[in-house]
Amino acid sequence: MDRNQVIGFSLLALLLIGYLFYNQHEQKIYFEQKRADSITHALAHPRTIIDSSKAVTAAATPVKDSATEALIKSQPTSYHGQLEIITLENKKLSLDFNSKGAFPVAANIKGYKTYGQKPLYMFNGKGNMFSAILPVDNGKSTADLFFVPVKKDEPNGDKSVDFTADLGSGKKIDIIYTLPADDYMMRCNIVLTGITANSLPLYWQISGLHTEKDITTQRMGSGSLQVYFGDKNGKYDYFSINNEQKTQKADFAPSWVGFRKQYFSSVLIADEGYSRLDITYSGNSTDSNIIAENKSAMQINMKQNGNEQTASLKWYIGPNDYHTLQNYKLGLEEMVPLGYGIMAFVKYINKWALIPIFYFLSGIVKNYAIVIMLMTIFIRLILSFFTYKSYLSSAKMRVLKPELDELRAKIGDDQQKFSMEQMKLYRSAGVNPLGGCLPMLFQLPILLSMYYMFPSFIEFRQQHFLWCDDLSCYDSIVSWTTNVPFLSSVYGNHVSLFTLMMTASSMFLAIYNRNMTPQDPNNPMLKYMPFIFPIILMGVFNKMAAALTFYYTFSNLLSIAQQFIIQKYFIDEKAIHAQLQENKTKPATPSKWSQKLEEMQKLQAERAKTPPRINKK
Repeated sequence: MDRNQVIGFSLLALLLIGYLFYNQHEQKIYFEQKRADSITHALAHPRTIIDSSKAVTAAATPVKDSATEALIKSQPTSYHGQLEIITLENKKLSLDFNSKGAFPVAANIKGYKTYGQKPLYMFNGKGNMFSAILPVDNGKSTADLFFVPVKKDEPNGDKSVDFTADLGSGKKIDIIYTLPADDYMMRCNIVLTGITANSLPLYWQISGLHTEKDITTQRMGSGSLQVYFGDKNGKYDYFSINNEQKTQKADFAPSWVGFRKQYFSSVLIADEGYSRLDITYSGNSTDSNIIAENKSAMQINMKQNGNEQTASLKWYIGPNDYHTLQNYKLGLEEMVPLGYGIMAFVKYINKWALIPIFYFLSGIVKNYAIVIMLMTIFIRLILSFFTYKSYLSSAKMRVLKPELDELRAKIGDDQQKFSMEQMKLYRSAGVNPLGGCLPMLFQLPILLSMYYMFPSFIEFRQQHFLWCDDLSCYDSIVSWTTNVPFLSSVYGNHVSLFTLMMTASSMFLAIYNRNMTPQDPNNPMLKYMPFIFPIILMGVFNKMAAALTFYYTFSNLLSIAQQFIIQKYFIDEKAIHAQLQENKTKPATPSKWSQKLEEMQKLQAERAKTPPRINKK
């Protein structure tokens, strides 16, 4: 072999080795890309349910043992089979069911998207189950049975699927789901044939998915995660979900139980009611896409019809829309939190006043920010009489300020005597010192009602206004990821512009009111209180819904404009001064409240003059 041949073979060997390395590298890239594509496909198609038992069954080697084959053949067909995914779909919902267990594993709520504009699922995949414990085989769960599904399209547009499991010896179970053509409420009938049971234990497990802008708010926001239950008489209760796992029992026999996320719910309603309800819930999931998990164990009453016994249920899967829930006339609208705890009274203000106004205005105007402004103007007009009386009372006190200054200079540091003389002056002039508190007393319940209503109403969800892309969540103009001690926990990792505007307008209104109202020189701290309160609230409202902070901002601006107009065009301080001087010439008719206050002041003055008794031993 000469030198040229050696060189030739060496080059061929190098080319072959290079090709092998290149081919191995390309194969590695190809399989990595294929794996990435499969992950991307799975994320883009969340309705695809992968059941591990099916994969194992497909890959397993067929059983050759004749004794095992004979045992399998002797069992009912429902004890072994192949998993299928069956879909029911109408205008509002798309539901995927497992043939093993005959329960929905995925629920796509149409007409709504996640904050990232992906299909919105109330639940999807593992962690979701609905089963009954049958009085056969020492408590057989329907989750372990393989059902044969039969779909049917009704002439009225309804769609149904009948899952049948033959248990042998004349025993069978049918789980029938019927989805109306245009509704969020599905019917579910569990029919037992040849099986005797007065009641049936049910088990329901659901994992709520992250769908909103901020997962922290969706998990821990006010009233964001709750388990509700109620009966047909309007009685209801709820458990709030937090990071702790808890198990609690309903203290009455409910007819429905619902798992409520911030804006969507899944509710199981029993026609004959539940005789028992135990609930285990937790908001501390290791899966970042799951905001909470709920497991409910209940006992449902059965209806008997010959050889068949039926448990009839309805299953609501849809938005927490107040009107939609109210129309079912089951009390489900209570899942929209409009006021609870010590503030439960504002719920009735929302129900009977603010919600009707909101729906009336939203039926005319489609921009919800404009609806908020119109609501604010409407409420201000209703309260304008009390507002005018308040500003008139403040004007009277301003007019009397020179006389009060003379009294203070004459009396000196005797605060009790000054208070008594001050009340005499107010009474003779016909001035009510509490007249300026009326608007606040009437407006405070309205402000509290809005605090509960706006963050709970799904109508504000993903509604754009100016720089805000979602009125149901905070508006962020600056955000950061670094955790700043104290600041991040109290204020958050973002800056809400509407909250800043609310704080600035509140402080401006406080300054305006301070200049228009006489100040007590003996209590200098009072002049700083109006500025401290808005700054404290700035940290609270920075995480609140933009609809709420925008309402408070616009309300403050409207108050400033309203006060300016009343002071400028409706209040004449010279005429008020003349009227007060005229009132002094008339016999005073003190009110019962003024008399009582004066008596208390006299009693306090007498106690101050009486020297303390010293006990001698």
